[in-house]
Amino acid sequence: MLAYDALKRAITQMDIYGSAAEFRLDERQLSETLGVSRTPIREAMTVLEQEGFVRSVPRRGIFVVRKTKREILDLIVVWAALESMAARLAATSASDEEIAGLRRLFNEFEAAPPAGPMHEYSEANIAFHQAVIRMGGCRLIVDMTGNLFLHMRAIRAVSVRQENRFEISMREHMAIIDALEQRDPDLAERLVREHTMGLAAHVERHGVFPE
Repeated sequence: MLAYDALKRAITQMDIYGSAAEFRLDERQLSETLGVSRTPIREAMTVLEQEGFVRSVPRRGIFVVRKTKREILDLIVVWAALESMAARLAATSASDEEIAGLRRLFNEFEAAPPAGPMHEYSEANIAFHQAVIRMGGCRLIVDMTGNLFLHMRAIRAVSVRQENRFEISMREHMAIIDALEQRDPDLAERLVREHTMGLAAHVERHGVFPE
C-alpha cells in the first residue's frame, strides 16, 4: 500500500489538464524514486488502473487517465452535490476554530492577487474545498469525494489561471466563510453549490480537455 499511496499522491500533484501532453509513468524511474522494487510498483499500477486513474497501452506504457470534457462536467456536478451538503452540515457542526482556519487560508491574498504564478493561491483554494468536505463530518462524503479529488484538483489548478477566476474565486470563498460563521446552513449550502457550478460553467466555456 505504500507504493500505491505514493503513486496516487504523485499523480494528484500532476498538472494533467495544464497541457495537451500525455503523462506517462515510468516504472523504472518510479521504482528508483520511491526506493522500492518494481513488483509493488506494478501491483500499485494494477490497482490504479482498476480504479480508473491510469491506463495501460500495449507497447507504449502506463498513462495517467484524463477525463473528457463531458466526464469532467459530470464530475463537477457530483462534487457540487457532495460539497454543498458537507457545507450544510459544517454550518452547524464545525468548530469556530475550523471556520477561522478557512479564513486564514486566504489572509495573504485578500489585499491583492498573487504577483507571480498562481500556484500558492491554487493550493489554498484546493485546501479550502478539502477542509469544507472534512468539516461536514460525514465519513462517506469524505470517502466519495476522495475518488474525485485527483481530477478536481487538476481542474481547479487550471481554471484559476484562466480569465478572472482569481477575483471570482476569492469573492465567493469569502461569502461561503461568512455563511459558515453565521451558522446559516441554507446559505452555506447554496453558495457552495453555486460556486462549484460556476466552475462547471467556466469549464464549459473555456476548458480545453479531451473530447
